[in-house]
Amino acid sequence: MLDGGTMTLEQRWDWPEGEVEVCHRTSHLRDLPSTFPSTEVLKSEAPPLEPPASPPSGSLKCSSGDPLPEPPPQDPKEDSQVDSPFSGTGLGNFAAVLRRPNFLLLWMGQVFSQLADKVLLVLLIGLISRQFQPEGASISGWVAAVMLAFTLPAVLLGSLAGVFVDRWPKKGVLVLSNVVRGILVLLLPPLLWLTAGRDLWPGIPLGFGSLLLVSFAVSVLTQFFAPAEQATLPLILPRRELLAANSLYTTTMMASLIVGFAIGEPLLTLADRWVRAWLPGWEVGPELLVGGAYLLAGSLLLLLQPHERLEPRPWQAPHLWEDLKLGLQYIGQMPLIRAALLQMVVLYSLFAALAVLAVRMAEVTAELEADQFGVLLAAAGLGMAIGAFWVGHTGRQVSRRAWSGLGSLLLCLSLAALSWTEGKLFPSLAWIALLGCGGALVAVPMQTLLQEETPEHLRGKVFGLQNNAVNIALSLPLVLAGVAETYFGLAWTFLGLAALTGSAGLYLWGLLGREGHR
Repeated sequence: MLDGGTMTLEQRWDWPEGEVEVCHRTSHLRDLPSTFPSTEVLKSEAPPLEPPASPPSGSLKCSSGDPLPEPPPQDPKEDSQVDSPFSGTGLGNFAAVLRRPNFLLLWMGQVFSQLADKVLLVLLIGLISRQFQPEGASISGWVAAVMLAFTLPAVLLGSLAGVFVDRWPKKGVLVLSNVVRGILVLLLPPLLWLTAGRDLWPGIPLGFGSLLLVSFAVSVLTQFFAPAEQATLPLILPRRELLAANSLYTTTMMASLIVGFAIGEPLLTLADRWVRAWLPGWEVGPELLVGGAYLLAGSLLLLLQPHERLEPRPWQAPHLWEDLKLGLQYIGQMPLIRAALLQMVVLYSLFAALAVLAVRMAEVTAELEADQFGVLLAAAGLGMAIGAFWVGHTGRQVSRRAWSGLGSLLLCLSLAALSWTEGKLFPSLAWIALLGCGGALVAVPMQTLLQEETPEHLRGKVFGLQNNAVNIALSLPLVLAGVAETYFGLAWTFLGLAALTGSAGLYLWGLLGREGHR
């Protein structure tokens, strides 16, 4: 029997290894839809209060007899602030999360892992150019093959990886995915040396096949790292600090995108010179740099102490399809989760389309050449970094509904304005930067919503499905945007994107209002 309606019992859904039950103290109750399979869950509208250090006499115990899971470390006065939408503003939001040792380790691991991801692509293109591209021939086909090796695991395995992440310790996934990626990159020089002069197929060197295999394996491991990283954040931070944490993560991701591609080649050249100075004749500096960054990320994450309790159970083969359906059913029954995922997919589709259209924009701009489209994308990255910092700096003074509405408005306005600035460099840069800022105003609160509203044991599945959907969203516009621009021109394509973005924004705005969500 629940005591005065202040305690709820959250029963986890049909695990193949057996059911696990966790008790949470909440302040408001809201039932999940009764049609959700095998569930007896009461969800909370307000953020859950942390259980006291010593439970009161007569407190409710879970039927399984398991004690309450350890909560993330809390400040002494934090409980009174958790439910407040005005629980911190300014740089103090970022200082609060950076003071958490666990978050600092996870964030630093992300910095080195993200930089390694971006510089790795520069490294692979350099290897193709030096060792495999025939003189006078185009490099596009070789690069396209490497990009396909990176993309296929993201499309095929993104959802399944999330199923495993829910069953495995998050720390182990984070550490091993980085360490093994580092080892794979360090194996490139001996692999290329062993396969030198041999052909996999007439005209296709065996060394290039090894390059594709390593690229594919690195991408497979990335599919496990991404959902594990997102699922770990709510384990190491109190709910009120997730917004600032996601703001830092988005800022870091955009900064690594700009910095990685901008200084990737100089960094690789510098590493090559240093290694040659110490070990004459050894051309392994670039691989040591990238592989070392992955290994450093893994070493930092080895010190992580997430508050995650996994009961020892005999190993059983995962019921992949059943678990995947469970995640899909949860998304289907939860309008907020479904709307946030839709908004994220639309947002990433928009930026993928922008990557294609930026080439054409640069081509028709007098000050740029077609291959200088990166200048336009850098403006979007700068705008996203500014927007993410703005959200984290303001904190919860602004509701998620307001952030989403403002972000969608900026996206629509920017896209519509870009239809009138064709061929004009500086106005285009300004509107693209505003576009990136609007994207961050949508992405950061929506990612926070997903982390807060998804139960712990379903986070891997949900974030795996999100990763899968986002990767598909990044792939399809690469074709569709180019076709639309060919047939309708830049102006009408941008107006069409503005209409699509506005529709998704209005849908989420209305849904958040109906749910009474802050």
